[in-house]
Parts: sequence; C-alpha cells; structure tokens
Amino acid sequence: MLKKNYTPVTEFTLLGLTDRAELQPVLFVVFLAIYLITVIGNVTMIFLIRIDSKLHTPMYFFLSHLSFVDLCYSTTVTPQMLVNFLSKRKTISFTGCFIQFYFFIALVVTDYYMLTVMAYDRYMAICKPLLYGSKMSKRTCLSLVAAPYIYSFANSLAQTILMLRLSFCGPNEINHFYCADPPLLVLACSDTYVKETAMFVAAGFNLTCSLTIILISYIFIFTAILGIRSAEGRSKAFSTCGSHLMAVTIFFGTLFCMYLRPPSETSVEQGKIVAVFYIFLSPMLNPLIYSLRNKDVKRALREVIQKKWFAK
Repeated sequence: MLKKNYTPVTEFTLLGLTDRAELQPVLFVVFLAIYLITVIGNVTMIFLIRIDSKLHTPMYFFLSHLSFVDLCYSTTVTPQMLVNFLSKRKTISFTGCFIQFYFFIALVVTDYYMLTVMAYDRYMAICKPLLYGSKMSKRTCLSLVAAPYIYSFANSLAQTILMLRLSFCGPNEINHFYCADPPLLVLACSDTYVKETAMFVAAGFNLTCSLTIILISYIFIFTAILGIRSAEGRSKAFSTCGSHLMAVTIFFGTLFCMYLRPPSETSVEQGKIVAVFYIFLSPMLNPLIYSLRNKDVKRALREVIQKKWFAK
C-alpha cells in the first residue's frame, strides 16, 4: 500500500556488484578492459563493413547493425558503473535512472530481434539461394533493420511509462549496477501487479517470438545442409551459421535466466551475475566470434592493416 505522507525519491543508489571496498579498483580495471575491447571490436567491425565493398552484402549489413546495438547498450550501463567503482556516492538521479532504463530495454530488445533477422537471412541464403538476390533486396534489408528499432523503442516506451506510474518513497537503494526492472520493482511503494505482468508478458513474448523464428529458420537450414552431398559444401554452409548460433546461445540463455522469474531479493542478486554475461561479455565476444570464424572479415582486416603499414 502507498503511504499517504511520503517523500518522493529524487535519486537512487546503485549498490553495484559487491560492497567490498578492496574489490572496487580491481573490478574497475576488469570492466574498463572489457568495455575498451567491446568498443574497439564493434567499431572495427562497423568500420570494416563500411569501407570494404566485398562486405556490402545483407549478412554483413545486419552484422554492422548488431555491432552498433551491442556498442550502444553496453555504453548505456558501463560508464556509470565505472564511475561508481571509484566513487563513494554511487548515486544516479531519478531522471537519469529512467533514461538508462528506457534506452537499455529498447536496445536489448533490438539486439535479439537483430539476431532473429540474421537467422532469417541465413535461411534465405542457404535454403533459397537462387531467390536470395531478389528477395533480400536493399529495400527489404532496410525494412528488416528498421522494424526491430521501431518496435523495440515503442515497447520500451510502454514499459517505462508503466514503471513511472509507480511510486518510489524509499528505500532508494537499487540492488544492481544499473536501473533494471526487477530491482526497481522491489523498491516500489505502490502496487506493482500491472508492471510485473507487463514485464513478464513482454519479455516472454519477445523472447519466445524471436527464438521461435530462429529455431524454425535453423530447422530448415540444417535440413538443407544435410541434403548437400559434398562434405566441403556442408562444411561451408555450417561455417556461415556457427558464429550466429554461438552469439544466440550466449545472449538468449542469459536473458531467460534474468527476466522469466518473479522479482525478489534472491533473484535480483543472482540476476546481477547473469546480467554481466549479456551486458558485458556478449557485446565483447560477438566481434571476436564473427571475426575469428569469418574469412571475409579477417581478409578485410588484413588488407586495412597492410594499407596502413605500407602507407607509412
């Protein structure tokens, strides 16, 4: 029940990963290194795809947007977290918290629908190679990229409005390193039923919908690959899907653990550890996964390095 006389919260305190002071500098160095690798890896991927004409294909077009979204949603959390590691007052304003809340949800949802679009692209390339050029036209690719952005930001707006309708009258300590749904709901003074229901429905729908499309795409893909007679052909087809499957497994596995359970002190504490994987490790690993397993990306990177080297 909402108290009749209460003081609205004007700022929140982010408790972070741990309250042990001696670990703060160590964690700062670790997460700064992860963030720098994330920025360098994703910016490099976007740069290579943009400048190399051989990478101007639908697959790499979608990959460049995946890198962009990974970079953005990691950036919504990491700078604030790094500041808090070295600060005594680990606070974030009420407005700043909800801005972070809005952009984080929007970008995360965009991320897994971008992975869904990439699965559909692989389906078209492997299962319908003769129609691939006409079906995956520039206009189609732009539409497939625009749809996740538009839907995800609209979905996030609805979730943010529902969260803003709740009253926060204290305590104001968020048991997390960013403004996330479950720990904020624990702090609300008013009834959270509508927001909790909306969170579960939205998370369940988005995860189920995107994963269903990905699974159906890969059922057709694997069926088509098994029908290829030559071992070399099967190996080449599998290699184009391996990187995407690794990215999907890391990202969706942790998201299911994070959102599809009731918010409580225990689940929030566990959720912090789970969140590290999809907020920090997934955006950092994606460029490495796609570059180390991809001959075209390695070739483009080698050519850029050689040009820079010989230019000197």
